Amino acid sequence: MGYLGEDIKKLGFGLMRLPQKDGKIDVEQTKVMVDKFLEAGFTYFDTAWAYAGSEEAIREALVERYPRDKFQLATKNAAWINCKSKEEAIAQLETSLQKTGAGYFDFYLLHNLGEGRTKVFDEFDMWSWILEMKAQGKIKHAGFSFHSTPEELDELLTKHPEMEFVQLQINYADWENPAIKSKECYEVARKHGKPVIIMEPVKGGMLSNPPERVKEAFQKANPEVSAASWAIKFAANLDGIITVLSGMSNIEQMEDNISFMKDFVKLSEEEKNTIKEAQEILKSIPLIPCTTCNYCAKVCPMKIGISGTFTAMNMLTLYKDKPAAKHQEEWLVNGHGLKKATECIKCGRCEGVCPQHIKIREELEKASKALEL
Repeated sequence: MGYLGEDIKKLGFGLMRLPQKDGKIDVEQTKVMVDKFLEAGFTYFDTAWAYAGSEEAIREALVERYPRDKFQLATKNAAWINCKSKEEAIAQLETSLQKTGAGYFDFYLLHNLGEGRTKVFDEFDMWSWILEMKAQGKIKHAGFSFHSTPEELDELLTKHPEMEFVQLQINYADWENPAIKSKECYEVARKHGKPVIIMEPVKGGMLSNPPERVKEAFQKANPEVSAASWAIKFAANLDGIITVLSGMSNIEQMEDNISFMKDFVKLSEEEKNTIKEAQEILKSIPLIPCTTCNYCAKVCPMKIGISGTFTAMNMLTLYKDKPAAKHQEEWLVNGHGLKKATECIKCGRCEGVCPQHIKIREELEKASKALEL
């Protein structure tokens, strides 16, 4: 038996990156993927109000084709997206129920808490509201997804022990990444006794094509399995996990994930050592040594998104994926109301307070050129 009284296998179908055809979600291919997923014994599907077209697609591919008690469906409430009142925020649930036709949601999440986004959920008292929805039977389990610091997570779980679970970004690359702190966030959730749903185990697909030396380490250990399998199994091997979400985009990815997760067993010591080797390789790749302490941000007269720019640049260095790096920059810089590196006036105040003694002006210029080219 899984957590919260649900019998859930450790692979969940993330519906954020469904297959596309002519610029729209390919519902027919999604149906095939849903069928394969359920046939293999998996039952957990994860969508969100904010995933364009996803809730409607899963209604056609899953809800209208299978008995409601044969699967668990999760969706999320993003009250911080253009909601000017509580009424607008809570309306997202009814919209999701209408789009999916699900009748109720097994797992309902307050979406992407952390930083300034948490304030909206507090102001609208979404914490009490989500419990009311549970009492009314519109949801079975209440929790939240989270992208921020372990300190903030600890504060949230201390204030809201009524939350039944938390969804966290966890993968072997971010496990000890100072910008994400996956391990510390996981440990905070465990300290509070909260089971964890894992998102981004393959880091948005980037760990399916990791740096060459990491690939070589995995190939040497087992040439028969994919790089993605190491990432998902690392996450699934952790204790206190409800399920590991994989945002599968095609039938091949679905079949690959099923091949190693259908009869999941814990990692062997040899496999753990291989993943440790991969982590050490990633650590050895020269990166900007930013720990996102953001002391620089406090003194920058131009409000440049320095740490966000460096996080995006490090992603580009590691994975050579410019679209993903630019998306990261957009979220961490523009999405937080900060300015891009191109607007730096090179005053140097940031360098005077940086504990890591980073040549910030020089690195911003490099990052600006690399991300804008």
